[in-house]
Amino acid sequence: MRKMTNLWALGFLFFGLLATSASCRRVNPNQLTAELLPLEGNPLIHLKILLKVGSANDPAGKEGLAQLTFNMLANGGTRTMTFKEISKKFYPMAASVNLRVDKEMSVFSGTIHRDNLEKFYAIFKEMLLDPGFREEDFARLRTNQLNFLEKTLISNMDEQFGKEILNLMLYNGHPYSYHPAGTVETVASITLDDVKAFYKEHAVQGNIIVGIAGGYSPDFPAKVKGDFAALPEGFTPRLSLPQQRFPAGLEFLIADKQTPATAISMGFPVSISRSDDDFFALWIAGSHFGEHRQHVSLLFQKIREERGQNYGDYAYIEHFIQGRDKFPATNYCRQQQYFSIWIRPLANSNRHFVIRQALRELRRLVEEGIPEERFELVRTYLLNYTRLYAQTLDERLGWQMDSHYYGYKDFLAEVQTRLPKLTREDVNRAIKKYLNFNNLHIAVITQDGESLKRALLENTPSPITYANPNMPRHILEEDKIIQAYPLEIKAENIKVVPAAEFFKKPGVPG
Repeated sequence: MRKMTNLWALGFLFFGLLATSASCRRVNPNQLTAELLPLEGNPLIHLKILLKVGSANDPAGKEGLAQLTFNMLANGGTRTMTFKEISKKFYPMAASVNLRVDKEMSVFSGTIHRDNLEKFYAIFKEMLLDPGFREEDFARLRTNQLNFLEKTLISNMDEQFGKEILNLMLYNGHPYSYHPAGTVETVASITLDDVKAFYKEHAVQGNIIVGIAGGYSPDFPAKVKGDFAALPEGFTPRLSLPQQRFPAGLEFLIADKQTPATAISMGFPVSISRSDDDFFALWIAGSHFGEHRQHVSLLFQKIREERGQNYGDYAYIEHFIQGRDKFPATNYCRQQQYFSIWIRPLANSNRHFVIRQALRELRRLVEEGIPEERFELVRTYLLNYTRLYAQTLDERLGWQMDSHYYGYKDFLAEVQTRLPKLTREDVNRAIKKYLNFNNLHIAVITQDGESLKRALLENTPSPITYANPNMPRHILEEDKIIQAYPLEIKAENIKVVPAAEFFKKPGVPG
């Protein structure tokens, strides 16, 4: 009997080891993984190759290398085809390969009709697995990247410029600190050998998630996984990030340039992401305060609708990139997040007033919380709005990938479960815990920055001017309070820098 018991024990141990071995194979960090979304009958197929590598993996002194390297794959040639030849083959298929590079993720993607899948995929895989790395492509794409930093971003994109300055303030000295395009100094130093070395180091199986959605054949995923399994095994360890620096008071960085309008971005780090239970309560607060491109939000109502100051005013509880229409884009996951307010460009004459107004509204949110009637309205809105997030194949697959990054089987389904259980008290508790109105980084793109600095330091009253002479009395009465709203700012916390000085080298200029 003892002998039989021992045999059973050995058997269980043997099968246990087999199960453990199989489990280890499934989660082997050195090998690629896959996200599949089969939709039988759908004539379209969406492909994503997500790399768990981004600009935060750039070597010091080579900031912008990840973007340039991956751009060589998406917009350069392969070993057998030039980029021009690829473009000619893609055109009749109505096909393209899109690239997005963020701090910790980079994504190559494309959508194709099933009739053209084999032809498209044959080129798509060659672009990523057998790049040409031609000198002429490198020179062209590096020049484009430098032009974006030196000219386009500073001269023609004040809204994005302001967001990038805020990012620099939030993360100065941190791997997140710079635009994925890098800086003029560092991009100019990148060589083709640097690009080849970065590709060799990071184009390994463990960094790759193969994503496929749509009406593909049952054998197609195995084909794709088999092709990309030709890459070497290995992975890039997940970044160990330093703590984000919290602002000490109101800290201003003013980019001085000739412009008729002022763009403003403000914010501070938050110790929360979608992984946290409190995220859902804080999301209701953020949506109430400044949902992107939605009239229902408080900032939009107060600054645009009541006072006609600009196109829009929004707030976000995490990094936000607009995707299709006004919905959030996917595959911009990050370990660390921040709260921000985005004031779209408005007349220079009203910049001081609107800075005061935004900070005053933030203070009221923190001190008073969300009103009961707004809580019910916004919660219902979010429950219905998030049902619209995943309409395309790209979105559905993207949300599936992002769900798994943050530890959910289906994040959007989780929203439908979590939000109905939340109370107004839950939301106000999250507001008190994570938001504040005294300590913010504030980035301003404006003309004559020194005059704004003086006005801020002296707490000079800032009456607003209107094109409409018949403003409602209650608005004018509230304006009197806003124009004198005190801002406690230390002189050392306001820095004015010529706009042309930004993005030349890593760090805050000056």
